[in-house]
Parts: sequence; C-alpha cells; structure tokens
Amino acid sequence: MKVVMVGTGYVGLVTGTCFADFGHTVICVDKDESKIKGLQNGVLPIYEPGLDKLIERNVKAERLFFSSDLSDSIKGADAVFIAVGTPSRKDNGHADLTYVFEAAEEIGRSMRNYIVIVDKSTVPVGTARSVQEIIQKVNPTADFDVVSNPEFLREGSAIDDFCCPDRIVVGAENEKAQNIMKLLYKPLTDKGHVLFITTRETAELIKYAANAFLAMKISYINEIADLCEKCHADVKDVSKGIGMDHRIGEKFLEAGPGYGGSCFPKDTLALLKTAHDYGCAITSIEATISANANRKKRMAERIIQLSGGSVRGRKIAILGVTFKANTDDMRDAPSLTILPILKEAGADMVIYDPQGIKEAQKIFGEDFAKWAKNSQDTLTQVDMVVILTKWGEFRSLDLSYAKQVMKGNLFVDLCNLFEPEEIRQKGFQYYGIGRIL
Repeated sequence: MKVVMVGTGYVGLVTGTCFADFGHTVICVDKDESKIKGLQNGVLPIYEPGLDKLIERNVKAERLFFSSDLSDSIKGADAVFIAVGTPSRKDNGHADLTYVFEAAEEIGRSMRNYIVIVDKSTVPVGTARSVQEIIQKVNPTADFDVVSNPEFLREGSAIDDFCCPDRIVVGAENEKAQNIMKLLYKPLTDKGHVLFITTRETAELIKYAANAFLAMKISYINEIADLCEKCHADVKDVSKGIGMDHRIGEKFLEAGPGYGGSCFPKDTLALLKTAHDYGCAITSIEATISANANRKKRMAERIIQLSGGSVRGRKIAILGVTFKANTDDMRDAPSLTILPILKEAGADMVIYDPQGIKEAQKIFGEDFAKWAKNSQDTLTQVDMVVILTKWGEFRSLDLSYAKQVMKGNLFVDLCNLFEPEEIRQKGFQYYGIGRIL
C-alpha cells in the first residue's frame, strides 16, 4: 500500500519508517525543507535509538522517501496520516489544532482518488469530524473517510512500542475505511496484536484518558515517596508491593522529580479543557497537574535544603537535563524548572546529558553553566552531584573516582538510580527520593 505521513517529528518519522519496514511504500512529508534535505542525506531531526539504521535500511530498499511536496506525494495514496504537532494553547491549555487543520486543507485540495485520512496526532474529541468538514468544504466531490488512530509511542522506545503494541486503536465508522486500516496493520495483527475498532470520538478520548491516567500514577507515587520519607518507609519497596497487584501494575510507579515531555503535560491540560467544555469536572487530573508543577519546584528547594540551606557559590554537577532517558527531548523537563531556581540562588553548575546538551544550550544559553563532555568531567571539585534524568550510563558512574576528585561528598539522586547503602559505603552523603535514610 502507499502511505503518506504528514509531519516528520517523533510520531510521523517513527510511524512512517515502521510502516515502510512492514513493506508499504511510504513518503514522509514536511514543510520544513531543511529537515527534508537532512533526512534525504541521512541526518535525523530527532534522537530515537535504532531509528537511524531503520531509516537507512528502508531508504536503501526504496520503500521510504522524503518530500516537501504534499500535493505530488499524495497521488495514488491509499492512506494519508496527519502527524503534526498539537501544542497547548497558551491562553487556555486546549490543544492547538492549527497544523492539523492546515494539513487537512492541503490534503483536501490535492486528493483525486479515494483516500483514508488518518488523524495520528493527539487531538481532542471531535477533531476527526472537523477534519472531515474542512476537506468537504475545500473539495466537495472528494471521496474519502477520516479515521482516528491515536499513537501510544514512548520516546526512547518508540520503535518497539510500534512493532509490539499493547493495542492498536482505530476509530472508523465504515467498513471500507476499517479494511484499509486492517491491511496497513496486518503485519502486527498476524502476530497476535489486537486491533481495536471503535468510534472516532471514543478513539480520540482513549488517547487522552490513557496519558492522563499514567500521569496520575506518576504524581501519586511521587506523593507516596514524600510520605515514605516522613514515616521511615522505602518507596521502591512500596512501588514493588503495590505493582504486584495486577489491577494496578508495576509501570509508571517510579518516584522522581516529576513528569515532562511532549505528551503528559499537554494531554492532561487538553483533557481538562475538553471536560470543562462539556460541563464536566475531572478533579483527579486537576490535582495531578498541580502536584506535578509543585513537585518540580520542591525538588529545587530540596537540593538547596540538602546543601545546608544555600547553594550560593556552591559548585554542583548536574547529570541529565532531558525529561527522560534515551531522548534529546526537553519539553517540560523537570530541569527547566529546577535549574533556573538553582541558578537564581547562586549555584555554579556543571551540566552533562548524553543527548540533550545542544537543546539545553539553545534553551538556557551557553553562558548558563559549564557544559561537560561526559559524566566524569562534571565531577572535578564539585560540592555535590545531582541526578535529574535516569540515563543508564549514570549507573556506571565511577564512585571511587568521584570521591577522589570531588570537593564535597553530597550525592542527590532524584531518580533513585542507586541503592543508598552502596553510595554511603563509598563515603558519600546520599539522598534519594522516598528512601530510608
């Protein structure tokens, strides 16, 4: 089948490449010509483990192509996926559908044969119907269907998530569109993965409801971690104990400095706005958003408190700035709240992240801190180490070397990468999240 993917961000690029790997012919389209030229030359606009090799393989096999011309690309397509950004509006928190509607208009003007238009972007309830109305307005004779097919990809493991999904959700309201979606995903359903067909509005809401629930789990365990510190309990064991209950599950029960990224912050706000528009209240999500915002500020305050009440003139090694490991994405990362507070308080920071340094320098400025080339370079003569992101390579930090070159011995692990006793035996003052002191 011929597939056109409009948008070459995390969702569009990963989805398009994986479809090509299934044997479909895929054209990834983006208005940003510099991005397209980069992709044509093997330069990726994002970091996602394994994506570079997957793209290279499918380009070589002549199944994957890149273009900035949607009108030409759409000729003869069976399905066109809209995978553009839907950021939060600054005025009310609702998803900004500008790019979705612009894509819909251009698709409508360009289409000549029957096509299934697929909303892959995360969009509020009713968007599929709006897309349908836009296309009908610009091309009254167009033969098409609009389908909702929300994505459930985690940055850092997006390829595995696409190829081994918990479920494939499709909102399609006629058999013709359903059959095309079934053919697209046949390589997965043949392996036993479930394709769940429902209405378009239901599919749109499933995405928001799922992300909001996961965000709520994170905020919940973070607050339980605070309680653990007060009552001499260990949050890791609490998480393990409750996660063994199959009704709850073990995932997203790791305490840390708060959630961030491209999905949870904007999707919780968008769900809340949708609920308000329909005259409903989702107080649990309101509390989740508030708890997460406060969490990040409290983590900065904790670092200052552990430093004796002041970080002025203190040299701090910061390990990790991205919102999670295995990505270069810094959108709504805890570091965006924590680091400016430390800077304002007078801290002298040395920062390292395996993939996020370039993006961090764009956001904070090159003069914001000293930027290290590796984790070891952050340690010389620092008063304390702070881990903000759960990168695997930080687990192998040479603690003996750290003890030798550090000026102080304070180790603040906001990701609970280490066991307290392990660090303390090396002569450090160790503080995790919700761990027994």
